[in-house]
Amino acid sequence: MKTIHCSLLIALCTLLIALFLPSCIGMAATAEEYYSLGMAYYDLGKFEEAEKWLNRARVADRTFVASQYNLGRLAFERKNFEEAARHFEGVLRRDPDNILALRAAAYTRIRTGEIEIAQKHYSRLLYLVPESADDGYNHGLVLYAMKRYSEVEEVLDKYPFALQDNKDLQLLYARALAGQNKIEAIEAYDNWLAANTDSKARYEYGLVLEHHEFYVKALEELRKAHTETTAASTDPKRNEVRFAIARVLLVADRESAEGITEMQTAVNEGFSNIEAIEEIIGSGKISETNSSGLRSIINNLQRVEAEKIEADKTEEEEDSESDTQTGSD
Repeated sequence: MKTIHCSLLIALCTLLIALFLPSCIGMAATAEEYYSLGMAYYDLGKFEEAEKWLNRARVADRTFVASQYNLGRLAFERKNFEEAARHFEGVLRRDPDNILALRAAAYTRIRTGEIEIAQKHYSRLLYLVPESADDGYNHGLVLYAMKRYSEVEEVLDKYPFALQDNKDLQLLYARALAGQNKIEAIEAYDNWLAANTDSKARYEYGLVLEHHEFYVKALEELRKAHTETTAASTDPKRNEVRFAIARVLLVADRESAEGITEMQTAVNEGFSNIEAIEEIIGSGKISETNSSGLRSIINNLQRVEAEKIEADKTEEEEDSESDTQTGSD
């Protein structure tokens, strides 16, 4: 590491001499020299100095897009994503087919949450370099976030070799199929889980199996997912997996009370989505006896919620009263 820093410092000193000596004898420094100095500071991690010299390079030569691009990199390093995006897109206004700027702008727009702009950049990028599986994957992620599942499938289908080897592409492909309710998603998830372990993916697989009414297999996978999740899990939550198990049991075995038992356990674990429970009742797929059981669970949840609201209201009134008394004193 010391050797690298010494080399960079020597390069920096050389650049400073090259930059200022011409000025002393009446010659103007070039944009290339400003740029080289800025990048030397960048490599040393001195971002403020780097920004100063890269800005000089950009002013000295307006077509010197590398300066603008690296100013974007500096802003990104500092997590100033809006500023970074402006720099990268400034490059694209001068050079619309700049691959590095397109890739950087697309990724930065994901970080700013502007996925529609990111999608446009990725679309252009893949038009220019259609063979890039990594860019295809990132484009697919953006389209997936926009819930354009058929387009995700279409993009990933262009990389058949990567789909055989790349587990991230494989999982995204399975999710794209599931988003379209395609039965092919079952095989895609099954193949992925044969070589990988992920509680969220297994939970999704269970839901796909449930949707296509493969209830026995759905229960098997959902129970595995429940085992793989912990109390700290958030996506999915442990109680959400338990709820899915209860729902499958209620539909698959209409006469059994096991589904009600599982549902109560889900509630005990923290599940409180009344609308989701009401949706099961309204589906017409469960017995009247179990519908009554679910209504009792809903009534208890509503009672607990009402008691909580009342307790919070009382606490607020007591706090307000205490503040008033303190003010009077």
